[in-house]
Amino acid sequence: MAIIAAEKELLVYENMGVRFDRAASKLGLDKGFQHVLRTPTKEITIYIPVVMDNGAIEVFVGYRVQHSLVRGPGKGGIRYSPDVTLDEIRALASWMTWKCAVVNIPFGGAKGGVICDPEKLSRRELEAITRRYTAELLADLGPERDVPAPDLGTDEQVMAWVMDTYSMHVRQATTAVVTGKPIELGGSRGRREATGRGCLIACDRALRKLGRKRTQQRVVIQGFGNVGSVTAKLMHEAGYKIVGVSDVHGGLYNPKGIDVPKLLEHVQQAQQVPGLAGCDAVGADEVLYLECDILVPAAVENVITSRNADRIKAKIIVEAANGPTTALADEILEEKKIFVVPDILANAGGVTVSYFEWVQDRMGYFWTEAMVNERLEQMMVASFDDVCSYAERHDVSLRIAAYMLAIDRVAFALKLRGLYA
Repeated sequence: MAIIAAEKELLVYENMGVRFDRAASKLGLDKGFQHVLRTPTKEITIYIPVVMDNGAIEVFVGYRVQHSLVRGPGKGGIRYSPDVTLDEIRALASWMTWKCAVVNIPFGGAKGGVICDPEKLSRRELEAITRRYTAELLADLGPERDVPAPDLGTDEQVMAWVMDTYSMHVRQATTAVVTGKPIELGGSRGRREATGRGCLIACDRALRKLGRKRTQQRVVIQGFGNVGSVTAKLMHEAGYKIVGVSDVHGGLYNPKGIDVPKLLEHVQQAQQVPGLAGCDAVGADEVLYLECDILVPAAVENVITSRNADRIKAKIIVEAANGPTTALADEILEEKKIFVVPDILANAGGVTVSYFEWVQDRMGYFWTEAMVNERLEQMMVASFDDVCSYAERHDVSLRIAAYMLAIDRVAFALKLRGLYA
């Protein structure tokens, strides 16, 4: 079995590689093809000069990594964060390749990011960064080349700036160059809720497989941004009992169940999770160790590691975030017989509805939200069942099964296309 050194445990690209190697080995994939599929197609570093509001000139560093374009255009978000690294973007681009293949949509994987703190930038400064970043990537972006989307620190407005910048350079409105846009600019209904809705569907399928009922499940959600908050809302409406939540400021616990509608109102007003009446205060990370049936990590990478995995009490983990669990932690969770629905399956609802948005933009015909949600459920259910079949057939975890399914699909496409030389 592929292993990872303890000192490299928190390097997200290393974690992707360990899972990839294990899955590829199980498939008996040719070593040459393994090397091709493991290696990014293109990595771009961009230096973005911006005149700040105070008149000073700052130079921001941005990245775009296209991991694979074998099955279609690159697909992946743009994140703005002071913690962005090339290693992280490289890993996220790879995960997007496998995620798109797991749900069988015709995209490859890509990812972008800019090292900045959007909370400390004015709207004008954010727009300047976005437009220059987009302009520098004009030769690499496009509906048939690489299609960005929102991610950590970016939103619909940022995508509108990307779309406008690209459109002005090509001299025509090109809505399909990005997804996650405002509906008025060709965005899709249901896109904002898609990742959370996909997590709900994954939870439902896990319960069905394990013979459990929604109303008997205590849920903890770590992370309360767009994905975490939408997941909490939808799971609460579906009958799950949300007993713990957290954000960067701290967490809440109520074994009788948190009033999620009141929590959403509280967060909208206070801009943080802590402080809701009727709940016990817990640490932001301590929610991971609460007594619960389902744990939904919905924040950032590397929150479940070899140093804390043994403290997890949940029976099921549904990974709403990208890369929340390290490869070393996988081994501990497997020993504890925790049923893990991996990120490249559990949070694929977002990219699936992004695919729907791209399709609608290219057709010029837009679907109702009910149509979007119905088609999302069909694709998530089919993908979940495909992964479970792989897991049973090869006697592996759902994570390795998801990688095997994805790698098999990309490798098959690559063999059909051949290697251009």
